[in-house]
Amino acid sequence: MNLPNKITLVRIFLIPVFVAVFFLSAVPYHYFIAAVIFVAAACTDFLDGHIARKYNLVTNLGKFLDPIADKVLVSSALICLLVRPQVLTVAWQGDWVMIACAVCTAVILARELIVSGFRMVAASAGLVLAADKVGKVKTTFQDIAIALLLAGADFFGSARVSEVLCAVGLVCLAAATVLTIWSGTGYIVKNRHVLRAPAGDGQQKENKE
Repeated sequence: MNLPNKITLVRIFLIPVFVAVFFLSAVPYHYFIAAVIFVAAACTDFLDGHIARKYNLVTNLGKFLDPIADKVLVSSALICLLVRPQVLTVAWQGDWVMIACAVCTAVILARELIVSGFRMVAASAGLVLAADKVGKVKTTFQDIAIALLLAGADFFGSARVSEVLCAVGLVCLAAATVLTIWSGTGYIVKNRHVLRAPAGDGQQKENKE
């Protein structure tokens, strides 16, 4: 196993650590610690890809693990945030905050599922689809939003700093959602030829349960 794949595995192993720390209320400033763990895990996403491309270490295992690790990390963080209303309502109070965050989370997760399915269809037809630049910007905004919301939940007892971090985090989450819709729609429109391409040879019809 090469270095980029090992780094990807580190990101995967950090996910349960992040979740455990997030809910470990007995630990002081556990939300801030969870934010640090999340940022460290998110940074490995850029690191493993950079090393793999620079040193020509791209493998099928890496292509399989990397997107899964990224999506599971972001999905886990968003779901954790939703079950802790006090984290999301540091800056602004009201049910509308939770509703807005739930809608953002649903849109982000739906986009990831749709694009993943789209790529599977493309792969079955022998086509390789490159990630677009808007999608990368979207991922960056998602990571920033989650990190700020986590850090703002208990920023060393400073209520004012926590409110600012949370407010900026919510704005970044809204921006990430807009970019999610933009990138997802553009990705499918740009590669719509995939839906017209013949299925791969020997492909069997899947049974639906």
